[in-house]
Amino acid sequence: MNNLNKIKLFLVDDDVVYLKSLEIEFLSHADFSIETYATGELCMLNLSKNPDVIILDYMLDGIEKDAMNGIETLDKIKAKYPDMPVVMLSGQDKIEVAVDCMHHKAYDYVVKSETAFIRLQKIITSIFKFKKLEKELNWYMERM
Repeated sequence: MNNLNKIKLFLVDDDVVYLKSLEIEFLSHADFSIETYATGELCMLNLSKNPDVIILDYMLDGIEKDAMNGIETLDKIKAKYPDMPVVMLSGQDKIEVAVDCMHHKAYDYVVKSETAFIRLQKIITSIFKFKKLEKELNWYMERM
């Protein structure tokens, strides 16, 4: 599959080991084009590359203590690209954190766990099924 047909993922996490393991998982299970970033600021600088999905860590303060956190980054992404699917990822298994992310227009929230990768795969699949249905509906509506 050429790069034009690959799903372009941005993985944003300040935990370098987790970021690399997530990248390896995605590359070994499907045909993705992946870019990784350790800060929200680096992600923002590269948004012009038009990712299909962004997987964004909630905290993002492990490398630079005054770096933007995940919610600040999410808000900036949504201000610039309101339809960009952003999946929040966190080690926090608190409903308040998940609700906060959803209030900030995250597509979904995933807790970092042994099942996180499988959950992320299912979410990405559902995003593209929805996009396909949306295109088909628009096509149909244009012909009415």
